[in-house]
Amino acid sequence: MNLDDAAIRALEERAFNAWPALRSAYCDGWLFRFSEGLTRRANSVNAIAPAGNFRETMDLAEALYGRQRLPTVFRLSPLAGNEPDGVLHRAGYRYADENHVMTAALGEDLRVDPDVEIETQPSPSWSAGFAAANGISPAMRGVHDRMLAAILMPAGYATVFEAGKPVAYGLAVVERGMVGLFDIVTVPEARRRGIGRLLVKSLLAWAQTQGASASYLQVLGRNDAARGLYGGFGFAEAYRYHYRLRV
Repeated sequence: MNLDDAAIRALEERAFNAWPALRSAYCDGWLFRFSEGLTRRANSVNAIAPAGNFRETMDLAEALYGRQRLPTVFRLSPLAGNEPDGVLHRAGYRYADENHVMTAALGEDLRVDPDVEIETQPSPSWSAGFAAANGISPAMRGVHDRMLAAILMPAGYATVFEAGKPVAYGLAVVERGMVGLFDIVTVPEARRRGIGRLLVKSLLAWAQTQGASASYLQVLGRNDAARGLYGGFGFAEAYRYHYRLRV
């Protein structure tokens, strides 16, 4: 799938809104996101519509992130163009974590499974379980909860129960006819039993009731299992991005 810049920008905007940074700044077509170090996505420099001198952007990023005592991280989608990756490489920034952005139209045979509970606000128990399943440290729980509270778009906070015990979690955020899926995670002892598929199907079904007709997600390129799961729902690659990290 080859998307033009406008289509990529629309997906990028949705993803920024779905997982909001606690603070941000917009300079010369680059979005600088700051969230006290929790997740690279929310603590990185992202291209929206680059217009200025990239070396000036790099210098500004190093100053701003240094002031916050955070590493300088660039997240490079196709919107960045070719120049920034080369400049960052020559400046000693390390290449890391290629991700695939995948999209799919929603099917007609979707339904929320009885074992899946989807709330429209993050309850304390959901937030705690979701954070633990995603490996969020106790020291970062407060930051994590503030980021969840900053989500403005309609969202579904899902839990899968097995014999009354929560075994999987996921987040879905709806905006402009599309739903983004984030942090779909099953606890280790319940994996390889189809629970992830059950969760994804239920979140997509819930999103249809919120007016969504298509979905998007972001997955690590090396995560073959996840890409296989999503491929079963018709997800196909739309574009890729990667990170450059100051060594």
